[in-house]
Amino acid sequence: MPMLLTMAALAVAPTAVARAQGSLAPPSPSGRTVTPVFEGWYRNKDGSYSLSFGYYNRNTVEQMEVPVGSDNFVAPGAANQGQPSSFAPRRHFGVFAVVVPADFGTKQIVWTVKDRGQTFAIAGSLRPDWEIDAIEGEASSENTPPALRFTPAGPEGRGPLGVTTAPLRTRVGVPLALSVAASDDAKTKAPVDLTWFKHQGPGDVSFAPSTNRLAPTGGAATTTATFNRAGEYLIRVRANDLSAMTAGHAQCCWTNGFIPVTVIP
Repeated sequence: MPMLLTMAALAVAPTAVARAQGSLAPPSPSGRTVTPVFEGWYRNKDGSYSLSFGYYNRNTVEQMEVPVGSDNFVAPGAANQGQPSSFAPRRHFGVFAVVVPADFGTKQIVWTVKDRGQTFAIAGSLRPDWEIDAIEGEASSENTPPALRFTPAGPEGRGPLGVTTAPLRTRVGVPLALSVAASDDAKTKAPVDLTWFKHQGPGDVSFAPSTNRLAPTGGAATTTATFNRAGEYLIRVRANDLSAMTAGHAQCCWTNGFIPVTVIP
């Protein structure tokens, strides 16, 4: 039976939740599980809603791979709804979002991950007490997340849902240049930090550099990505306008950008 980490479970099954979250377990470099996390929901300008999800990889070193499919799927709907298949160590907030319609009501979206012989499922819903300030700005500072765009005339995105660019194409072993532009309100007076991740894909990806630091108002940045195996990939870049991911409690203030890449031999 899967371990369903619903909001109701938080109230009625503290032992099961503690076992799943493993917050009291001593750190380990490898060998531990990864579980999905529902961060909360926020309103989109068109009347729809975004359900934000993250994850907790309990390992301090091991990057876990759980391919999208029978062991890593979102339901109802298509198995692949933008969730990661590659899980970097430790806690990662709001790495993707699922858009639901204005009339979604009391229904749920469930993300299931199976690893190391265990099944973990987390349900996302529009319960009022799970509304988050992902794009409206943190109440204490009115700070809003950076905006990302991949081309000057292309769409702009903010928050966990962010923005996705047109697919790119490259070959195994050939560095692929990736560029993005960020703009920010500079209310934190902190630099805008960009971090590049392999979000989905069958092989390893090397970034050079793996991070960029921009002015508090933003700017343009470029990295190269080199792939060691052919296949379909999804690259994620996270733009964060705080010096550390200390805003997780409020789900503000970062933005995701996604780049689909087809890699041929």
